[in-house]
Amino acid sequence: MNIVDLRSDTVTQPTEGMRAAMFAAPLGDDVFADDPTVNALQERIASMLGKEAALFVPSGTQSNLVAIMSHCQRGDEYIVGQMAHTYRWEGGGAAVLGSVQPQPLTHQPDGTLALADIEAAIKPDDAHFARTRLLTLENTLGGKVLQMAYVEAATALAREHGLATHLDGARLFNAAVKLGVPARDTAQHFDTVSVCFSKGLGAPVGSALVGPRALIQRAHRWRKMLGGGMRQAGLLAAAALYALDHHIDRLADDHALAQRLAHGLANLPGVTVDNPQTNIVFADVRAEGGGDLVGHLKACGVLATGSLYGRSSRLRFVTHLDVDAAGIDRTVAAVREHLSA
Repeated sequence: MNIVDLRSDTVTQPTEGMRAAMFAAPLGDDVFADDPTVNALQERIASMLGKEAALFVPSGTQSNLVAIMSHCQRGDEYIVGQMAHTYRWEGGGAAVLGSVQPQPLTHQPDGTLALADIEAAIKPDDAHFARTRLLTLENTLGGKVLQMAYVEAATALAREHGLATHLDGARLFNAAVKLGVPARDTAQHFDTVSVCFSKGLGAPVGSALVGPRALIQRAHRWRKMLGGGMRQAGLLAAAALYALDHHIDRLADDHALAQRLAHGLANLPGVTVDNPQTNIVFADVRAEGGGDLVGHLKACGVLATGSLYGRSSRLRFVTHLDVDAAGIDRTVAAVREHLSA
């Protein structure tokens, strides 16, 4: 049975073209800064996002962590959303390893942080408080896109109060495709931006942090301390370069498949679906119809993630380049079968 894996866009396999690019990549030792393919990737992604420099790292978690630790000192604080990866889903690294305090805020329904909440969270210059140094946002957040007007307003507010700004742009290219703008149009408003190559872009490993050259040099030192230095990393950088050349525009296909899935699920009794903006679909199945729906889907060759959410079972589906329309239709059919049992 062919598996339809909708757990995440991180499950993608390198395409044949990507594998060929990896095999042909010229290599060096990146710890000595002489891997030509890594250097080419860093120059490329920095240019694409309008920044001076970039650092190739193994993961988005490490990219965000070295960014926060480069912006902040011990006893500093970063403002962040309650559901942001840099607060909730990355092991508390900034607090544990950087001694940087998070100040989490509640998200608005559209995924934003209210400007009034951001301003109220900024601490006065007083020894009783951690020093507020950084605003971190995420785009996309749960598949929701931050609109350009909001990005401009939030980062302007941060600058007004002397804060640096960081964007967790793990799926920044999904946001850019949805907005119909170059990714640099959003990136330009932030001091630093993290982007992942191993999600919708389909590379097997890797992320990059982009920003001012001096800050990227600090991040390079933190990457070394955190064990993120890699040797012939050009094998991985070649995959990322291939993804930048071939897999950005096709993200629109993933968004279309998410819409197809949402429409199919919304027509089923007892299922409520959040209208997806990009490639992530959330569906709530009322308690009496939920049961072990994730287990049933797995038995049908469909992988998804699920959890109890109030009186419903909440399912999360993520579309990507290894999913097609037939797989989406199989998923809808499997949910329908379970609900009618």
